[in-house]
Amino acid sequence: MQLPLSQTITAGVDEVGRGCIVGPVVAAAVILDPHRPIQGLTDSKKISAKKRKALAKQVKERALAWTITRAEPSEIDRMNILQASLLAMKRAVESLAVQPTWVQVDGNQYPDIDYPGETIIQGDLLVAEISAASILAKVYRDSEMSTLDVLYPGYEFSKHKGYPTKLHKEKLLSLGLTEQHRRSFSPIKQML
Repeated sequence: MQLPLSQTITAGVDEVGRGCIVGPVVAAAVILDPHRPIQGLTDSKKISAKKRKALAKQVKERALAWTITRAEPSEIDRMNILQASLLAMKRAVESLAVQPTWVQVDGNQYPDIDYPGETIIQGDLLVAEISAASILAKVYRDSEMSTLDVLYPGYEFSKHKGYPTKLHKEKLLSLGLTEQHRRSFSPIKQML
């Protein structure tokens, strides 16, 4: 779809998985279509998994452009979680099929991209484009955790989603580390 040059094309960007101790950090970028609004967009953490999946499907069907990217555990360990998150967001914006004229990023750190924009604290709650990105990233990463659950039986990744919960720490003690665990994070660092 071709937009008039005078119209602002806003991309919303968010990431999920920064606080996890296993798996990638996942970022998404979304440019919504103003002619095809989506009801119910909000912070992905504030809605049920079922509703997130339904909204993610609508975003993919109705958005002008969307993309999901990631930074791997090895990248996180090499550069730190903040830099890996910014890298995943940079990859997301740069791989959009439609070029944005303005980028709104959740949080207070702006990725190293050649697009003007702004950071917005709680943007996933306040800006529809960022909410949409939050939902896509969360649905993708949760699906990744379900895949890891199958690949690494016993760790129960689909329950704790990779966060350092009591259950996850117990599983680490009894089963040991996987290659998907982030070596630079506590309690993984302590186990090494």
